[in-house]
Amino acid sequence: MRDLECAYPSLFKEGQQGWVPGSPAPQSPPSGSSVSAFSKKPRSVEVTTGSTALFEAETERTGVKVRWQRDGGDIGANDKYGLAAEGKRHTLTVRDVCPADQGSYAVIAGSSKVKFDLKVTEAETVSCEKTEPEVAPTPEEAPGAPREVPAPVTELEENAPSPEGSAPGSQAAPDDPIGLFLARPQDGEVTVGGSVVFSARVAGASLLKPPVVKWFKGKWVDLSSKVGQHLQLHDSYDRASKVYLFELHITDAQATSAGGYRCEVSTKDKFDSCNFNLTVHEAMGSGDLDLRSAFRRTSLAGTGRRTSDSHEDMGTLDFSSLLKKRDSFRRDSKLEAPAEEDVWEILRQAPPSEYERIAFQHGVTDLRGMLRRLKGMKPDERKSTAFQKKLEPAYQVNKGHKIRLTVELADPDAEVKWLKNGQEIQMSGSKYIFESIGTKRTLIISQCSLADDAAYQCVVGGEKCGTELFVKEPPVLITRSLEDQLVMVGQRVEFECEVSEEGAQVKWLKDGVELTREETFKYRFKKDGQKHHLIINEATLEDAGHYAVRTSGGQALAELIVQEKKLEVYQSIADLAVGAKDQAVFKCEVSDENVRGVWLKNGKELVPDSRIKVSHIGRVHKLTIDDVTPADEADYSFVPEGFACNLSAKLHFMEVKIDFVPRQEPPKIHLDCPGRTPDTIVVVAGNKLRLDVPISGDPAPSVFWQKTVTQEKKAPAGTPPGAPEDAGADEEWVFDKKLLCETEGRVRVETTKDRSIFTVEGAEKEDEGVYTVTVKNPVGEDQVNLTVKVIDVPDAPAAPKISNVGEDSCTVQWEPPAYDGGQPVLGYILERKKKKSYRWMRLNFDLLRELSHEARRMIEGVAYEMRVYAVNAVGMSRPSPASQPFMPIAPPGEPTHLTVEDVSDTTVSLKWRPPERVGAGGLDGYSVEYCQDGCSEWVTALQGLTERSSLLVKDLPTGARLQFRVRAHNVAGPGAPVITKEPVTVQEILQRPRLQLPRHLRQTIQKKVGEPVNLLIPFQGKPRPQVTWTKEGQPLAGDEVSIRNSPTDTILFIRAARRTHSGTYQVTVRIENMEDEATLVLQIVDKPSPPQDIRVVETWGFNVALEWKPPQDDGNTELWGYTVQKADKKSMEWFTVLEHYRRTHCVVSELITGNGYYFRVFSHNMVGSSDQAAATKEPVFIPRPGITYEPPAYKALDFSEAPSFTQPLANRSIIAGYNAVLCCAVRGSPKPKISWFKNGLDLGEDARFRMFSKQGVLTLEIRKPCPYDGGVYVCRATNLQGEAQCECRLESLSDQDGSPEVNRYRRCQPVYQKSRRELEVPPFLL
Repeated sequence: MRDLECAYPSLFKEGQQGWVPGSPAPQSPPSGSSVSAFSKKPRSVEVTTGSTALFEAETERTGVKVRWQRDGGDIGANDKYGLAAEGKRHTLTVRDVCPADQGSYAVIAGSSKVKFDLKVTEAETVSCEKTEPEVAPTPEEAPGAPREVPAPVTELEENAPSPEGSAPGSQAAPDDPIGLFLARPQDGEVTVGGSVVFSARVAGASLLKPPVVKWFKGKWVDLSSKVGQHLQLHDSYDRASKVYLFELHITDAQATSAGGYRCEVSTKDKFDSCNFNLTVHEAMGSGDLDLRSAFRRTSLAGTGRRTSDSHEDMGTLDFSSLLKKRDSFRRDSKLEAPAEEDVWEILRQAPPSEYERIAFQHGVTDLRGMLRRLKGMKPDERKSTAFQKKLEPAYQVNKGHKIRLTVELADPDAEVKWLKNGQEIQMSGSKYIFESIGTKRTLIISQCSLADDAAYQCVVGGEKCGTELFVKEPPVLITRSLEDQLVMVGQRVEFECEVSEEGAQVKWLKDGVELTREETFKYRFKKDGQKHHLIINEATLEDAGHYAVRTSGGQALAELIVQEKKLEVYQSIADLAVGAKDQAVFKCEVSDENVRGVWLKNGKELVPDSRIKVSHIGRVHKLTIDDVTPADEADYSFVPEGFACNLSAKLHFMEVKIDFVPRQEPPKIHLDCPGRTPDTIVVVAGNKLRLDVPISGDPAPSVFWQKTVTQEKKAPAGTPPGAPEDAGADEEWVFDKKLLCETEGRVRVETTKDRSIFTVEGAEKEDEGVYTVTVKNPVGEDQVNLTVKVIDVPDAPAAPKISNVGEDSCTVQWEPPAYDGGQPVLGYILERKKKKSYRWMRLNFDLLRELSHEARRMIEGVAYEMRVYAVNAVGMSRPSPASQPFMPIAPPGEPTHLTVEDVSDTTVSLKWRPPERVGAGGLDGYSVEYCQDGCSEWVTALQGLTERSSLLVKDLPTGARLQFRVRAHNVAGPGAPVITKEPVTVQEILQRPRLQLPRHLRQTIQKKVGEPVNLLIPFQGKPRPQVTWTKEGQPLAGDEVSIRNSPTDTILFIRAARRTHSGTYQVTVRIENMEDEATLVLQIVDKPSPPQDIRVVETWGFNVALEWKPPQDDGNTELWGYTVQKADKKSMEWFTVLEHYRRTHCVVSELITGNGYYFRVFSHNMVGSSDQAAATKEPVFIPRPGITYEPPAYKALDFSEAPSFTQPLANRSIIAGYNAVLCCAVRGSPKPKISWFKNGLDLGEDARFRMFSKQGVLTLEIRKPCPYDGGVYVCRATNLQGEAQCECRLESLSDQDGSPEVNRYRRCQPVYQKSRRELEVPPFLL
């Protein structure tokens, strides 16, 4: 037995020894070259013709291979170019420079690429022929196409090394100032009738989707709508160089083709544009003009000019050519006019070949009907007698919108009928509305649908006018985009998208070319409601590319990657040694169940017969030869169809020699390599293991199969901790042998006279070990050891770990599998998917040797998951568990508008705004740092991050000149910093102190007893002023008054005001000898005390005269009046007689004779009425007259009455800030309940509104109304008989308004206040 090196995939034969010879060795993946950068980059230069240009570059290491390029092709050393390299220094010399040498150059070292320019200025007279460098051939540009624009010096960095010979533009340059263009279209010149091509190249290595390119003429004319015979747009993609080529072809150029053009290219997050001009020259000068040549048909095909004098009379005159040329000028002049939005006008002016494109672009569903109606529209130039203004020829409206069709009549009394497709329109609901204003008649169609797309007519008498209405459908949007797919050759591909409307028209494109149903039915298009499918039954390598679905409202892109199908051999055929009349079985297993193959014998196809059988079950192919003969000894091969693969093995025929031996023959095991040295038999887990051991002996020997089980003897648990490390070197092993004697089951032994067969069905890891075969008979015994090794695919690795997450990349790390399957791990396969998706995308096609990989080209803000496979010679393991979801996130941008708000001797106040670009990672906070001017060491101003956009930096050295910078942070790390434009000197700036007394504090401040007092006064001044408070010239004393000062304001605070706190307060701010002062008057008011010395002055008839003295304490404010009440001695119920009465004597009348009365008086001020009243001590009796009157008896009457307003509310205007009242009068019995409402809201709970009711007069007082108090006020009265209400509108005018109403109110306000005091009536009655 022999051990062979295993290949990938492993090749073995069940039941036989070792590996199959001749199996191909696995190919190791190419190792990446190290990435080197330049320490010194070449610069762009400008030289004169005839001189020498020298470019110099230095690499970071010596021995780095450097390539020089021009226009994407490599430059070699020749007479024109000189290349030199000395250590790290590399130079390029351009000798005898001429204008042809001007252009863009580049130098490449590893994965670094630096671009630079050579500009050539003309000398006096220099003639130079262009010497072609040794460059790779590039496609020739068409006439008029400009050369590539020189790019400024730029270094392109990529993680992957740049392969030799890669095309230019294969690496993206996100920081390249040139933008997205690798080559911009340049100005061109062409003669009339000639052709010109403008080309633009865009780098596509860093783009996930193809860029969108638009061509414009002038400012707004989109040339995509002008594509036709004389103007074409082409685009292509070079997979080798990863460069997109976009071309604008103008054929048969005319004078109107001249002008300015613009090319715009846009991607997901980038935009670039460039302008270029086209100059069109006349075919010949004015001096060479030949009138006949302009009208002559030339006989030369394909040309329109005279080639020689001999052909002058060969043509015939053509007078129609100039007329056609004039018409072509008119048609081409449309290029300069902006496209109209009216579809009818577009169709009128467009050629018939453009009808379908316009219909798809504008959502036209019935193109044929629309063209028929357009053809039938003829201008009616007859003067109408019934219409002054007819309908427009056509109208256009969006679906779901409203349209108005208006005519003007000559007779305003004429009868009008509206027809739709010849049928009269009847008014039904809100769909059709007929409007008549003067001589105008209007048909309004609401909620227009496709059914309203028809011909409409307006009929007046015997005359009619008509129009066409076109209903435009809204653009169809793509609600679910396409997904990228990775398939093998021959697999089925299905792209699926979802749009916003069912049955919408969509277009499928591949690399910008529209797909159609070909004769071979390669593409199938399927519609399922809002879902659209593109199906490719059997994918080929040519199907790879970018697929797009386009609707009238947008498009979606996806990439299809098609890989070649590789056939993996899981089990190869092995050499066999078979005796006569035995059975030989060749077996192999491949990865594809559908693969068929051919069996060959010595290179010729093997024909099956009754003895030779060929079978194919799933992935297993078998060749069975029964009753083997010497003629069957040959080389056998299995060749799979369609794959360059050949599996071969040899069949050895063993002759059994019969020699005369004595009756007694010792037993013997007949193997190729008998001996005591264990031979290794390798079998793949799950396969069948069959060991066929020939034996001999007379008499027939007994056969014993034993499996040796080795176990390590464990060390005693009490091993001292200080034992040396090599204490375990003398390990003890316990050998135990297990006898195998079962004849049935998974592991079984079958013994015949001349052989013993050991079989294991479905080999497992536990079947590994040393198997001993022992044969015995009376003469002797023989023994052979066979070592069986079971190999399998590796275990699944643990879940990978994600680190170094960037904007579009991350680092994936994983650990080797716990069990390698008995074979070394050859590499790993990495897969990625979006978190919400079920489709895994393979990231590498060559096995990864390392335990980490940097994954790129991810979308920021999208959650991803990773998993990894381990691969050994047997195959690929199960996938590892998915990694923790992660999201590529980029650091935020730099903060904006960093300003210094304030500076003191030790502090600096900074303020900034959030960055313009936050990204998907959000914003965690900001860090602030500072450093000395001229120093590079930054000091952290704040530990941790601050979420605010301002900061006060403290403890700074006085007089220092500091620079400050602010960074924004998120989970991806800090972003770019923003630095103050100039150093900041930490020094206080002297500012004169100034108090900014608020307006409401400049008048007397009134507070009630017990209310808090909080007076805030802002001030200015630097350095911080000293604040002093005094009262009546004395310092404030006591704990009840507290002063709180801050750098910008001071606060006087009293928790509960008392009368003693009233007075004049002075506040002073002082800086050195400068100060400012303000005075505040604080008035603390309380309820007044009751009046004094009330007495009855006189009593007569039904009247009583009362008199009293003012209260001793007025509550520190003006008295508003007195309230006089009376009470009958019998009931002692108090009734108000007078309210808000200002005099100290009054007469109470209408008293009842014979009753005794008590009287009391309350005093009132702005706080309220006094807590107690001054009352008479003795009752006052009203005497009865001498004559007794017997009143007649009357029948009790029912005076109940429903409420009714005798005086309703009146609309009025008020001034904001001045008290206002609303008055009305109501009657009703019993007394109704009164409720007030404002704009439907109950005002009963609002303290700003006071409601009064006296003798049926209802008053609502609004305290200091604001502009928002305007509205509708309602007064509602309710009793058992019913309810009534009245309302008014109140308008609140601003105090700052200069309207006449405001000025009149201000002039009347003093008179109004005076009249209230003199008349002593309640204010709500005025």
